[in-house]
Amino acid sequence: MRAMVLVQVGEPLVEREVLRPVALPGELLLRVRACGVCRTDLHIVDGELTQPKLPLIPGHEIVGEVAGIGAGVTEFQWGDRVGVPWLAETCGVCEACRRGDENLCDGARFTGYDRDGGYAEYTTARASSCFPIPEAYSDVEAAPLLCAGLIGYRSLRMAGEGRRLGIYGFGAAAHLVAQVARHQGREVFAFTRAGDAAAQDFARECGAVWAGGSDERPPVELDAAILFAPVGALVPQALQAVRKGGVVVCGGIHMSDIPSFPYAWLWGERVIRSVANLTHRDGSEFLKLAPDVPVRCSVELFSLAAANEALTRLREGRLTGAAVLVPGKGRKRIASRE
Repeated sequence: MRAMVLVQVGEPLVEREVLRPVALPGELLLRVRACGVCRTDLHIVDGELTQPKLPLIPGHEIVGEVAGIGAGVTEFQWGDRVGVPWLAETCGVCEACRRGDENLCDGARFTGYDRDGGYAEYTTARASSCFPIPEAYSDVEAAPLLCAGLIGYRSLRMAGEGRRLGIYGFGAAAHLVAQVARHQGREVFAFTRAGDAAAQDFARECGAVWAGGSDERPPVELDAAILFAPVGALVPQALQAVRKGGVVVCGGIHMSDIPSFPYAWLWGERVIRSVANLTHRDGSEFLKLAPDVPVRCSVELFSLAAANEALTRLREGRLTGAAVLVPGKGRKRIASRE
């Protein structure tokens, strides 16, 4: 099969012919229909997340068709359409797993990091980690839901019930979670790179009541803020934007260092918290909720061979919405459905 392979961290992916994997007991063999390009992939390729397995096939926002079933699998059948998320498997027996916080399992393994992912024509995944894909979504629309959507949803849960929500960094995750927040009756305030009028217009299209640069103060105090931009300097800015008792949620798996700031900006029972991975509950709840909102994905489609171009555009902030790789397809723009 064809695959885009990370051979050396910090170098472009290499297109290779590799052996098609085989489903082991408890696993599914999937023909990849679509795979989203996530900022976590970029952190891995650029070496900001250390110690990936090498060589590595990245990609963890996978929509695939079941093309093989390992021994002991009963929950899926040949031809089913399933989604594969970042969290590939956990130990199932540690304290975190037993209390339902499997996202915090010290023995967790991750798709497109510890095991090969979806930048390929085929991949394998633990059946217990996979999700059925709602019929309302095409393959390319569904792919970003599996990380950008899921992490966005978990971040929103961690932000609490506040009505005025700030979102810093308006990309793949932000444009999905903004739709859920608006569905819940919240007001969304979007923060983009300074002077990025296109991103601010996009945020307003997604329901934001206000959009401005990340260096600006919103017109009102916020109840909570979610940071998707991996920029530590935004944490103190967000703290100044939220009210007493407000929450600042860091939604990324990697962030540059947070600079020192006056204790007064944290005082007043303000909270800073991070979001790590996802739980199966997050996936089940979000994929059930998404068609009811309905959450719609703005997607730019790339061929598998164009994975490096997609990563470059993500790195440079030149994507609107989410990039998705499709084996055998050329690059084009797919507008979000109304």
